Amino acid sequence: MAGLIAAVLITLLQRNVKSKDDAAIGIVFTSMFALGVMGISYISKMEGVHLDMKDFLFGNVLGIADQDLWLTFLITLFVIASVVVFYRYFFITTFQETIAQTMGISVSVIHYFLMLLLSFAVVASLQSVGVILVVAMLIIPASTAYLLTNRLKKMLVIAALMGWVSTVLGLAFAIIIGTTPGPAMTVTSALLYLVAVVFAPEKGLLSKYYIKQGKRMKVMQEDALKQMVKLHEAGQLSLINLQERLDMTAVQFKRIIKTLMKKRLISKSKNEFSLTKEGLKTAYRLIRAHRLWETYLVERVGLNKEQIHEDAEKYEHILTPDIMDEMEVRLGNPKRDPHGSPIPIRKNAEK
Repeated sequence: MAGLIAAVLITLLQRNVKSKDDAAIGIVFTSMFALGVMGISYISKMEGVHLDMKDFLFGNVLGIADQDLWLTFLITLFVIASVVVFYRYFFITTFQETIAQTMGISVSVIHYFLMLLLSFAVVASLQSVGVILVVAMLIIPASTAYLLTNRLKKMLVIAALMGWVSTVLGLAFAIIIGTTPGPAMTVTSALLYLVAVVFAPEKGLLSKYYIKQGKRMKVMQEDALKQMVKLHEAGQLSLINLQERLDMTAVQFKRIIKTLMKKRLISKSKNEFSLTKEGLKTAYRLIRAHRLWETYLVERVGLNKEQIHEDAEKYEHILTPDIMDEMEVRLGNPKRDPHGSPIPIRKNAEK
């Protein structure tokens, strides 16, 4: 009954007061929690009644009765079945509310039902982790799953597995060190989340670091190629002249040269280095992007030629051939950039 009341109140706040979802859930759950504590405090004063407030707040998984296990089992089956059967309705009403309405789907009914499932999940978890930590067990496994995948179906499965794993490991941890099971489960869930924060394949801090380093190395390699072709055109191509033009340490410079040779963008003959056909193609593409972007900034944005170099140095690495072609057409196929340097045509950049 309390779950139904919570679902209705949460939805009323979201729909009529325009509260955010997390705010509405927090307001209703904490308010009903306060009322529950007051009720328990009042009932505990009656003769022959003993209610342990600690178990209500933090749970007592070791004191779960058979009827609680059956209740949890039935709620679990009901929630899983509801998600499987109504997945498409949940998905479209959550992420595409307008489209759902045009399809004749009652967004309000689906939302009420979703809040009901949420309330049932809370009721099923109270005996295990208590009323305070149940919110953490709702949020943390889902947040962990969000870091591990971008697909909603996989996210649901991973979140459920994370909740189960954190519960089992937390209980074992609590038994070993003799602490309260509910907080131990929550701490275990939080530790799993921290592991995902660091080691998640795409969204983890470690992955982001390596991706960032990979992009940085790519930029350094392309800068080296661009300077090599400029030195080649001036008849001054040598490793000494190249290193002087690049803002790199000696270690970074050697690493870049080895990488370019491994990718067959440059070749070595005796003690001399030269650009391969693919290296020339990449270098001219960068020069073309740089000079087209400078021309665009001057002619269309209105900047003067003293303000455009640094911006062009950044965007030359991300402009695609299609974007450059479109810029070239809009600029009227310019032959030279604002500094008077020739702009390579696409054929030269693809030889």
